[in-house]
Amino acid sequence: MDRIIGIGEYTITEDINTVVKTYALSSCVALTAYDSFRKVLGMVHIALPSADIVQNRAIANPAYYADTAVPMLINKIRLRYGCGIKELELGLFGGAQSIRKDDVFHIGVRNVEMVEAALKQMNLKVCHYDIGGTSSRSVAVEVATGKVKVICQPLFI
Repeated sequence: MDRIIGIGEYTITEDINTVVKTYALSSCVALTAYDSFRKVLGMVHIALPSADIVQNRAIANPAYYADTAVPMLINKIRLRYGCGIKELELGLFGGAQSIRKDDVFHIGVRNVEMVEAALKQMNLKVCHYDIGGTSSRSVAVEVATGKVKVICQPLFI
């Protein structure tokens, strides 16, 4: 069974018959956390680097912002499923650069930097990367095996 997560959404599951998917990661990033012993997978689709200017939105939807999504996902997977922090295999996907020359915000790069900074604060490191460049990515992860499939498409905007 496929479980699809959209922008600003997350899921955590131990259903080994599930494949968790997210689509069209351009400047957005997906962070995955997988415990191979417990067969537990978490994924979050992050849109923006920081909730600093819109704190009330981060409270309502912490998965939307990297600075709130990372600790939320890691803490929930640890507390709900008993996953040890050092047992988690982390993946980071997306964070593409816009092909527009007038892209002054560099959201993709900033999303990746913010996720990495949040993980560093928790003494965690990513082991599976597919980030940057100018491709949009779709990601699928099998809960039973932790196998990751990334499909890249060129950006046209």
